[in-house]
Amino acid sequence: MSQASKLTLAGTGLATAGIVFFVHWAQEQEKASMHKGVERDMEKQRIRLERQADFTMQKALEEEYLKLQKVSPSIEGQGSSGGQANLNQN
Repeated sequence: MSQASKLTLAGTGLATAGIVFFVHWAQEQEKASMHKGVERDMEKQRIRLERQADFTMQKALEEEYLKLQKVSPSIEGQGSSGGQANLNQN
């Protein structure tokens, strides 16, 4: 084999090995980034479920308190005029 053919074969072999290495590395990076996306989605879902549980608990507490306490609806005119009268007196 001539010197030129040996260099061409070595260069082609190195280029092929480099390409295979790069493709493997790129696949691993893509897999890692996809896994991070799954982890983020799971964290968002966990937070959403916690918030939903808090909301449900608050709703149950509100219903329980409404059973124990009498709550009358407020009248619009009383709240605003009463506050104005107190401000004018001071």
